[in-house]
Amino acid sequence: MYKLLTIIGLFFTVACYQAQRNCTDYKTGKFETEITINEKSQKVIFERVNDLEITYQKPKNDTASIRWINDCEYVVQQLHPKNKAEEKAVHIKILTTTADSYTYEFSLVGQPKKQKSIAYKIK
Repeated sequence: MYKLLTIIGLFFTVACYQAQRNCTDYKTGKFETEITINEKSQKVIFERVNDLEITYQKPKNDTASIRWINDCEYVVQQLHPKNKAEEKAVHIKILTTTADSYTYEFSLVGQPKKQKSIAYKIK
């Protein structure tokens, strides 16, 4: 009986746990992340200021507009796309936060395939 009560107690403890999400802490700032595109890993540094996101990635820097859906989700759209692939918007959802980082998932708008990564605040 004791084991059953312990298992039930653990189940309710885990079921009630919600990941910490202080998304407003990450609406602005400078961040570093690593993403995989076409099976190639890339480090990216980006800065969010109000409704703009500037990506510092060699060989070029990009500027995109940000449209916040809610405190934890937003859509990024390149302002000056150079090809059809860059014209596609990206949906980003912050899943969890810590004191200096956040875990997020992203995908092209309307696409079911999502990827996850972690962004670290550097400024």
